[in-house]
Amino acid sequence: MSILITNGRLITADLDEVTDIFIERETITAIGPSLPVTADTILDAADRLVISGGIDVHTHLDAPVGGTVSSDDFETGTRAAAFGGTTCIIDFAAQERGHSLPEALDTWLEKGSRATIDFGLHMIVTDMPEIRLGEITQMVERGVTSFKLFMAYPGVLMTDDATILRVMEQCRDLGALVCIHAENGSAIDHLVRRALARGQTAPLYHALTRPPALEAEATHRAITLAGLAHAPLYIVHVTCAEAATEVLRARESGLPVTGETCPHYLLLSTHDLDRPDFEGAKYLLTPPLRDASNHEPLWEALRRDTLQIVSTDHCPFFFVRQKLSDTRDFTRIPNGGPGIEHRMELLYHFGVLEGRIPLRRWVEVVSTTPARLFGLYPKKGTIQVGSDADLVLWNPGTRRTISASTHHMNVDYSMYEGITVTGGAETVIARGDIIVRNGIWYGKAGRGRFLKRSSSGVME
Repeated sequence: MSILITNGRLITADLDEVTDIFIERETITAIGPSLPVTADTILDAADRLVISGGIDVHTHLDAPVGGTVSSDDFETGTRAAAFGGTTCIIDFAAQERGHSLPEALDTWLEKGSRATIDFGLHMIVTDMPEIRLGEITQMVERGVTSFKLFMAYPGVLMTDDATILRVMEQCRDLGALVCIHAENGSAIDHLVRRALARGQTAPLYHALTRPPALEAEATHRAITLAGLAHAPLYIVHVTCAEAATEVLRARESGLPVTGETCPHYLLLSTHDLDRPDFEGAKYLLTPPLRDASNHEPLWEALRRDTLQIVSTDHCPFFFVRQKLSDTRDFTRIPNGGPGIEHRMELLYHFGVLEGRIPLRRWVEVVSTTPARLFGLYPKKGTIQVGSDADLVLWNPGTRRTISASTHHMNVDYSMYEGITVTGGAETVIARGDIIVRNGIWYGKAGRGRFLKRSSSGVME
């Protein structure tokens, strides 16, 4: 099977040119103007952007959370991702306390066997005594080269500073990357208990009991620990100006600290959490949405490379069946929201078209840098000879209104309901197969492969 893409405007982190691209089986084998080749399929990409498929490095598919399970599994979630132009994800295998990392990996590899696009896995570490540090080595040998630790959720996911430091030192020696959920869990726990005692139970109090100062403090503490360990650090889902400032200071001092944000922190706010009739539960996720004054500082952090990646933290739950199953207070609402399908179009419309980030920067934050930082480049995240044929023909002129009635995620609401965006994925190619074309699905469950990743490509 071969595909020739003609007349497309090729956009990478480094290039912007009109050219042809030739794909044989799963791989890009030639790039150049007017290629003298014969192909089984010819795609005319005139007036289209041709970009590398998106890579979403923060998703939670088929994930147990708060007594329930996220509503998208690896089949439905990756299918929705593909419709939005994402051709690769990195999800999270989660260690249960007292259980081993290999057990967790085996469980998530089984879940991932239904994936429609390629996937990698991070490992969530909840306990790691000295005697079991060798399990981290085993994970790296099996292709899991990034490890997430939580500074939040006492008694459930939170690890103490000594454990974080211990894991950082081990990852440093292995060329692996530590990813940190940075919130001061103990202080938040105190604020939550106080709010409930006062009868402050509405969804808005989820944000008011997790203030930006406690995200910034934890971010600073994580950076301090990484400095002591001489280890690279990735801060997941930065939500506010204060935390972004901590990342900026670290980078300006020469520390290998990188970070991500998510579309909902760029576009939504505490106003959504305060919607009437408990509608705010739709927007309850952690860390919480912030005041809208944080939007432009986060966009600026993306533009200036203070933050390097935009991912979704996709963790959906049905509104009535799951979010509202127990509405006595905000602590009983499953944390998480849907978004895996809309990341690239939201960033294109509100970032590129509204002048907040350049076109090539858009490709960097949704594809190239995720591949570089998480050990997938250059097989993924770029368009060059020898790379996997993960490509998107992007129609810059198409317009559509986002709605739960038309999206492909397995969830009954959209956090972006009614927002009209310009630009979208028209044709999606994953390892040489056309899996989406003009809104029609051609992919299948199980065609996605587990990606054994190399050591982190640390970016200072």
